[in-house]
Amino acid sequence: MTSQSTLIGDRRRAALARSEAMRRHPTRREVAKPSTPPPTAFYIIAIVATIFTMLGLVMVLSATSISQFHLGHSPWRLFNRQLMWAVLGAVGMWAAVKVPTRRWRPLVLPAFVVTCGMMLLPFVPGIGNRVNEASSWVVIGPINFQPSEFLKLTVLLMAANLLATRRDEMHDPGRTLFPVLGLAVVGAGLCLAQGDLGSAIVLAAIVFVMAFIAGAPMLPMTAAGVVGAVCSLGFVVSSSRRAARFTAFMDIAAHKDHLSYQTWQAMIATAQGGLTGSGVGRGENKLGEFLPLAQSDFIFAVIAEELGMIGVVAVIGGFMVLAYAGVQVAMASHDRFHAMIAGGIVSWLAVQALINVGGVVGLMPVTGLTLPFFSAGGSSLFVTMVATGLLLNVARNVR
Repeated sequence: MTSQSTLIGDRRRAALARSEAMRRHPTRREVAKPSTPPPTAFYIIAIVATIFTMLGLVMVLSATSISQFHLGHSPWRLFNRQLMWAVLGAVGMWAAVKVPTRRWRPLVLPAFVVTCGMMLLPFVPGIGNRVNEASSWVVIGPINFQPSEFLKLTVLLMAANLLATRRDEMHDPGRTLFPVLGLAVVGAGLCLAQGDLGSAIVLAAIVFVMAFIAGAPMLPMTAAGVVGAVCSLGFVVSSSRRAARFTAFMDIAAHKDHLSYQTWQAMIATAQGGLTGSGVGRGENKLGEFLPLAQSDFIFAVIAEELGMIGVVAVIGGFMVLAYAGVQVAMASHDRFHAMIAGGIVSWLAVQALINVGGVVGLMPVTGLTLPFFSAGGSSLFVTMVATGLLLNVARNVR
C-alpha cells in the first residue's frame, strides 16, 4: 500500500512539474496564438479595403454596362469579369492574412524569378497584346492580365527580405543599398522594355521608399534618384509620340482635340459632378467616345461625375486613411521584415493612386496606371487585394 501511495504521489508531482513547465515555457502553438485582439489599424485597413472593393465593382458596372450593350455584348460582361477577380482576390487576401510569413518567406526569391520570366510573355506571339506602344498585356483565352502587377509585389517582398536580413549593414551601400537598387533596375527595366513607364515609376518608388525607411545613406540614394530620373527622361524622349503625350498636360487646352483629349474630357466630367454628382449610372461622359477608357485609367472621372465632390473627398480621404493606418502599422511592428512590407505596400498604393488621380485631373502626365481597388483590370485588383492582405497580416501581429 505504501509503495502504491508513493507511486501515485510521484505521478502527481510529475504532472504538476509538467504543468508548471508549460506555464513558464508555452509551446510554439500557444505562443503563436494571439493573446490580444488586433490593433485598431487592422480594422481600419480592412474596412477601407472592403468599401473600396465594393464601390469599385459598382463603378466598373456603371462605367461599362451601357457601352458594352451598344457593342452587342451583355451589360454585365466586364462587371462579371471584375467580380471574378474580386472573389479570387478575396481568397488571396484571406490566405495572405492567415498564413504566417515564416512559411512563405523562403519562396520570395523563386517567386521573383518566376515573375521576371512572366514579364517576357507579352512578347510571345499569339498571347502578347500591344496597346498604345506598350506590350504589357497577356491574353490566354478568356483570361488577360498584366505581369507587371505581380512583379510589383515580388520586388517589394525581395527588397523587404534583403533589408530585413542585412539590417546591421545599412551603413554599407555595397551590401544593402546597391543590391536593393539592383532590384529596382531589374523591375523598372523590364517594365520599360514593355513600354510601361507608369509601372516602372511605381516599382522604383516602392524600392526607394523602403530603402529610406530602412535607413540607407542619403547621398548614394540621391545620386541613384537623379540617375533614375535621367533614364526615365531619356525613355520619354526616345519616342516623339511618347514625348508629345507626356508633355501635353502642361497645356491641356491647346491639345484637347488630340493628345490631351482624354484628360480634357475627364476634367469636364469632374466639373459636371458638382457637390453630390449626377448619381450612380447617370453620368453622360462615359458614353460613346467622350471619355475613352472610362472603366480603367479614368474611372476617377466617373466617380467625380456620378458621386460629386462628396465621392471625390471620400475616395481621396480613404486612401489617406489607409496610408496613415499603414504607416502606423509599419512604425509599431517589432519585426523588421514586417515593417518593410508595410512601408512598401503603403508607398505602392499611395504613389499609384497619386499618379492616377493626378493624370485624370490634369496635374500630371497620363501614364496608364490603374486606380487601386477601382479600375477595371483583374490582375491589378487581385494583386492589390493580396498586398492588402499582407498589410493586414502585419497589422494583426502588432502587439
